[in-house]
Amino acid sequence: MHGIQRRELLVQGSAALVAIAALSRRAYAFPAQAGEEVIPWLDQPTENPNPEGIKTQLVWENLDSWITPNDKFFSISHFNRPTIDEKTWSMEIGGLVKKPLKLTLADIRARPRQEVVFTVECSGNHGFPFFTGGIGNARWAGTPLAPILKEAGVLEKGIEVVFWGTDESEIPIRDVKMKQNFARSMSLADAMNPDNLLCYEMNGAALPAANGFPLRLIAPGWYGIANVKWLKRIEVRDTRFMSLLMARDYVTIREEDHNGETVWAETSVGRSLLKSAPAKVTRKGSDYAIVGAAWGAPIDRVEVQIDQAPWAPATIDHSEEAEHAWKIWSLPWANPSPGEHTVTSRAVSTTGQVQPAMDDPLIAKKHTYWESNGQVTRRIKIT
Repeated sequence: MHGIQRRELLVQGSAALVAIAALSRRAYAFPAQAGEEVIPWLDQPTENPNPEGIKTQLVWENLDSWITPNDKFFSISHFNRPTIDEKTWSMEIGGLVKKPLKLTLADIRARPRQEVVFTVECSGNHGFPFFTGGIGNARWAGTPLAPILKEAGVLEKGIEVVFWGTDESEIPIRDVKMKQNFARSMSLADAMNPDNLLCYEMNGAALPAANGFPLRLIAPGWYGIANVKWLKRIEVRDTRFMSLLMARDYVTIREEDHNGETVWAETSVGRSLLKSAPAKVTRKGSDYAIVGAAWGAPIDRVEVQIDQAPWAPATIDHSEEAEHAWKIWSLPWANPSPGEHTVTSRAVSTTGQVQPAMDDPLIAKKHTYWESNGQVTRRIKIT
């Protein structure tokens, strides 16, 4: 009797190990398996009309790692792309502070080092037919911003922190051309977040020129526009900062219904929003799988809809995780029929928030392309 029980236990245990191994293969999206083929989407982005301003977009079908390599990380320039000599570069911290500071890169590197893995997305990503790859995930390193602001001693009247970039351009405003540097701001409370970094390193190397060398702000949880590149000055003010990129551009306009009356609301782009997207469909032999990513909020789960079928739960890859980084998910696709199909994903946050559908009023009544976090649908053909 003892021998029979032992044999049954061995058989059942072997079956369990096989099941666990199969689950592991489904749960871990990377690396690709030998012989795996990626089926290209039918709906490819249109030609980029601004190749100098928008470079190195993510090609979703090529997503093959949790960390985006530096040479494959997207970059955006709103004005020029400055060339900066780190030997002569320095950054000022001034405005409403007791002790203005001027720091060289060596000064900043000598301070305590901190890392964060953070998925940066441009708020215009998926807002244009040509712009669907404005996103990447990197390991950023630098020194925390908050201790430097404390050292400078923000005065009681100081409520706003402005981050100035070296990049500049002439901007026409009401028939007058004005030279402006890139500038974005946030409240003092937001700037003092311990996760914010004055960042000089990306994925273990010096910041690439395209991504802000020698120093940039990394503000985890905020859209890319707030993560100012090529920093030259940090300034504390006693009023809200209404610049080109705070109040006239990067402003989201929505219709809101207030007791039957339409009100037009304008808000400055700020924190990232909950989002997901299908990245690719893979085939190995007769086995198909859908792989994608989710980000912008703490993710509870991701669901996938193929054509008009019920939503199916995807498996999230937990092999590599960080609070501010995207989560990679996958879903086996059993026996897809030949022909064209649609694949849609939606993320659900830990607080129960659901990524909005494209006909949700949050998206449908939005009249600007910023903060486009509606559900992403891709088209594919199975042969």
